[in-house]
Formats: sequence, structure tokens, C-alpha cells
Amino acid sequence: MKKNNKVITSIFAILIFSSSLSAQITQNTKQDALVLYHNGKYKESIAVCEEEIKDNPNRIESYVVMCWSLVRNKQYAEAEERANQGLKISPYDLRLIEILGEAKYYLGKNSGAMEQFQRYVSGAPESGARVGVSYYYMGEIFIRQARYQHADIALSSAVKKEPLLDSWWVRLGYAREMAKNYKEAIVAYDEALKLNSASVDAYRGRERVSAKLQ
Repeated sequence: MKKNNKVITSIFAILIFSSSLSAQITQNTKQDALVLYHNGKYKESIAVCEEEIKDNPNRIESYVVMCWSLVRNKQYAEAEERANQGLKISPYDLRLIEILGEAKYYLGKNSGAMEQFQRYVSGAPESGARVGVSYYYMGEIFIRQARYQHADIALSSAVKKEPLLDSWWVRLGYAREMAKNYKEAIVAYDEALKLNSASVDAYRGRERVSAKLQ
């Protein structure tokens, strides 16, 4: 009888260990999507997220990582669709709001993209991870619409948040140049050249503006 009890105890212990190991493997699998995203393996990340959503249709983290991966993989229509699905589950998730803005931006849906970026910056804290990016996209949309003074304001906010991106300073210089604010444009182009002296766009922009000031 004691021997049988030992056998039963051993079997029970094995079952507990197996269950724990299975749970750990499942948890690791769920974490893989974000790791894959950060490693630039967007298709693999999307596939993992799809499986996670099949298991739990309300898992908002899977929608977020999937949408990030879809945008980086240039699958903008799918990202828009999935972001909208996620927002039905969690309507105020700022991460989904911002990435929906990006998807719409790349699809050329300027008004829809602008709405999402404005929602993000109004809801996110000043230190929000994508505040600068949202202002940048807003500036690009204003440039598309030839609203250069508005683009100046948005891009000025963008470089204030992230001042070390020379390409953003170039775009700010261009917006100011198009608005005929030539002195301010030179300031922006000079900032770009300080960060990247090899920037052809900044150099050419500065040359154009300098010629107009002579």
C-alpha cells in the first residue's frame, strides 16, 4: 500500500511539473511576439499575435503588437483593420490610437490620420513615447495639404520633443521655406547640418533659402 502511495505521489508530482512547464512555455510564447517585433521579425510577430488572439479574442496586447508589426511590414490596410478591431475592445488605448493614425497616414487618409494623432497627443502625457512622432506626422500631413504655417507649428513641437533627428529639422526647414519664413528656415536647416553635416537635403535647402535672402 505504501508503495502504491509513493507511485501515486510521484505521478501527481510529474503531472504538476508538466502542467507548470506547459504554462511556462505558453507564457514564453506570448512574450515572443514583442521580442520578434523588436528584432525586426515582423511577419513572425504577426503570426504569433494571430494565434494569441485566436486563444483570447480580447487580448489587447496582441492587437497592439500586431498593429506595430503590420505597419513596420508596410501592411497598412491590415493594420488599420486590426487597430479598429482592437479599439472596439479597448476604445481609449492610446497605443492603438497612435498606430491607427500611422496606418491611415500611409494609406493617404490625411483627415482620419490627423484625427487619431490629435486624439493621441491630447490624451498622452507630455512624456508619452509617441508624442514627438505624432507631431511629426501631423506636420507631414499639413505639408501635404500645403498648410505650411500649421506644419511649422507641428514640426516645431516634434523637434522640441526629439531634437536629435536631423531629418525632422530638414522637414521643419522645408515647411518654413514654403511658408516664406526664410530666416527661420535657415535656423532649422542649420540645426539639421549640426546633427548631420552630410545631409544633402539640409545643404540644398539652406542654399535655396540663402539665395532668396540675398
